[in-house]
Amino acid sequence: MNFVKYLAGATLALGLATSATAQDKTKVGFIYVGPIGDGGWTYEHDKGRLAVEEAFGDAVETVYRESVPEGADAKRAITQMALQGADLIFTTSFGYMEPTVSVAEKFPDVKFEHATGYKAGPNVSTYSARFYEGRAVQGHIAGKMTKSNVVGYIASFPIPEVIRGINSAYIHAKKVNPDVQFKIIWAYTWFDPAKEADAATALIEQGADVILQHTDSTAPQAAAKQAGNVITFGQASDMSEYAPLPRVSSIIDNWGPYYVARTKAVMDGTWESVQTWDGIGPGMVGIGDISDAVPADIKAEALALKDAIAAGDYHPFTGPLKKQDGSDWLGDGEASDDGTLLGMNFYVEGLEGDIPQ
Repeated sequence: MNFVKYLAGATLALGLATSATAQDKTKVGFIYVGPIGDGGWTYEHDKGRLAVEEAFGDAVETVYRESVPEGADAKRAITQMALQGADLIFTTSFGYMEPTVSVAEKFPDVKFEHATGYKAGPNVSTYSARFYEGRAVQGHIAGKMTKSNVVGYIASFPIPEVIRGINSAYIHAKKVNPDVQFKIIWAYTWFDPAKEADAATALIEQGADVILQHTDSTAPQAAAKQAGNVITFGQASDMSEYAPLPRVSSIIDNWGPYYVARTKAVMDGTWESVQTWDGIGPGMVGIGDISDAVPADIKAEALALKDAIAAGDYHPFTGPLKKQDGSDWLGDGEASDDGTLLGMNFYVEGLEGDIPQ
């Protein structure tokens, strides 16, 4: 055989083999609203991506885009990922819902998973965690530990997920401290350390000695540490670098097992569109270590509450409860249905201020 022809044939064969190997890999993409180093929401989602790599090794390839704004930018990023051969794409912020559904219609062979949304399709699943369960535990500790009776809450956007969290924390703070008052600042961002720090400082100046947050950076923790005599709770990740004070506990989002299971379903051909909403019991929501800054009796109560929620013996939204306007919502012993919680657009009785429109 002519050597040149042999070499060309060998090169072609090697190229085909390399291409086949690449095609054999399952490509899994992730779209993030913040940077992977945010210390909170995106950081935990990226830990889930790394769990996929650890679980499947060379059988998968993962790719990600960080700090993708919600809206048109997200649609472009998702489209590009699909065009680049992703088999499965996780879009990890509420504002990615419409872009995800739109792109999914154009790529019926790609599987999409949207976090915290409610619109599904033949190739679109939704998934979220019952963060409000963790907020109940935080609210109990906050109500017990505040000395000023003022709890500050940094809220991101006025969507049901955030409103549920505010209500759950308030209900459980109020149960153990009838004098507690919540002051809420809407930051209109998921991740903006400067805005988050300003919000924390403003709440502290208004008398808050406990800060809760539904934003993703550790800036509120830093602001509380600088102020002194203020306690905080980690959001989405443990934020344990601020323990034992100001951070006394946390809500931890554990996405890894879900990402591994859904990737495996794509790999073995069993993936189907589902809607998942798990909490403390299944392990999607974790409660970070409660530091020794919390008195032992309060810690024991908080852990007992966590265990009751995990076991299904207690629902954080159990009546009697009224809405902010005084109208009846839940009767004595009645637990809320998921539909109401998923569309929650009202405060419970006792919370001050209006929900922004």
